[in-house]
Amino acid sequence: MAQWTSAVGAAQLARLLGSQQDRPAGPGTRRPPAYRALADGIRLLVLEGRVPVAARLPAERELALALSVSRTTVAAAYEALRGEGFLESRRGAGSWTAVPAGNPVPARGLEPLPPEALGSMIDLGCAALPAPEPWLTRAVQGALEELPPYAHTHGDYPAGLPALRAMIADRYTQRGIATMPEQIMVTTGAMGAIDAICHLFGGRGERIAVESPSYANILQLMREAGARLVPVAMAEGLTGWDLDRWRQVLREAAPRIAYVVADFHNPTGALADEDQRRRLVDAARSAGTVLVADETMSELWLDEDVEMPRPVCAFDPAGSTVITVGSASKAFWAGMRIGWVRAAPDVIRSLVAARAYADLGTPVLEQLAVNWLFGTGGWEEAVELRRTQARQNRDELVSAVRRELPGWEFEVPRGGLTLWVRTGGLSGSRLAEAGERVGVRVPSGPRFGVDGAFEGYVRLPFTVGGAVAEEAAARLAAAARIVETGGTTGGEAPRTFVA
Repeated sequence: MAQWTSAVGAAQLARLLGSQQDRPAGPGTRRPPAYRALADGIRLLVLEGRVPVAARLPAERELALALSVSRTTVAAAYEALRGEGFLESRRGAGSWTAVPAGNPVPARGLEPLPPEALGSMIDLGCAALPAPEPWLTRAVQGALEELPPYAHTHGDYPAGLPALRAMIADRYTQRGIATMPEQIMVTTGAMGAIDAICHLFGGRGERIAVESPSYANILQLMREAGARLVPVAMAEGLTGWDLDRWRQVLREAAPRIAYVVADFHNPTGALADEDQRRRLVDAARSAGTVLVADETMSELWLDEDVEMPRPVCAFDPAGSTVITVGSASKAFWAGMRIGWVRAAPDVIRSLVAARAYADLGTPVLEQLAVNWLFGTGGWEEAVELRRTQARQNRDELVSAVRRELPGWEFEVPRGGLTLWVRTGGLSGSRLAEAGERVGVRVPSGPRFGVDGAFEGYVRLPFTVGGAVAEEAAARLAAAARIVETGGTTGGEAPRTFVA
């Protein structure tokens, strides 16, 4: 019986390996043998989760042909990987990826580090801040006071608590978007909302257009749902969408869904203006594409003079094209797993009906906590605290990176939680690996792209500041030196660092 559960084709593997291009070797830098470079490339793909564990690799002859190298090179690379525990083989069954005993299985998304690892590792993988106290505690206390009447019911509210649905609808109406409670479904975070939308509109094999780059966890969710992702490149810098490219993709690929982040895009921080929003909605309507607008960052403007455009759904008065997703997780706290969908009532009814086969509903106590925040003004005060914290972290992280890594390039976004950094020609995947060795965890650019794009980037979140930001930048600089020279850390363990 074969031990592999999926397969990676020769052309696909060659494309992924081809994205891992380091800068040219400088004087005195020794390049590894071809087989060693190939083995390292495959190992990185496994460690990144871009090639799954237990995936069958191409036969030696097939991969040699796809890479234009000798079969001897591929055979030697496979043998090296077997010796290191990253490959297993059996006659008649082929070779499949593995991880050495004692190593964690690589994650496909961006999961936070467990608390016990935070003493020695600075985590720049997860774009989430600690809770804005005292508002979390007050919200939970307020929710407990409101809980008794609900405790006398079955507790299942597939569409969400009526009080919270009405509150969210009122908030949209106050923003100038007339909304009824029947247009709202409360979900378990934004991920739960988008998962439900993808299952309703984007069955296996359906095309979904996505910004390139885009949020890594959403891309992985869509891949695992069986979607065919169609990337659409962002415009340069922080200028938002390239509408000519969007019109071309919508016209030629006819995707069933398009997923966009208009407000402080993750990972670039771009803010789409009103004209871009209007034109994209018009193009999606003409193509018959459902436009899913992710608003999870919409309240995280960090500069006081930012003028926020109207929501994307403002340009779809009939409600036939745009589905909006919101969440408490970014603006308030990632542990508050409350999200919502705003859509036409018939879409909400379909989503609610389909939910019976998923998670049935969202926890009542957390819904009551968010409703308390919305109803008392606590939300606005908590989010303002969050903006202040993120703004200070942003400025301190930017200053530290510019000092330690002057060759890295980025534009400073005016909101959101992430900095999208071009790494001066270094491989983001190799930086991520070297960072783990020197005590800083950073996600590489390809996690935010399709088929190996953005190898020359990393994403840095505004989750650390002060001395921790200084130390994080210093460790990133150490990782960059390792990648540049092909060297090692010399066995030195990362220092324990307590903020």
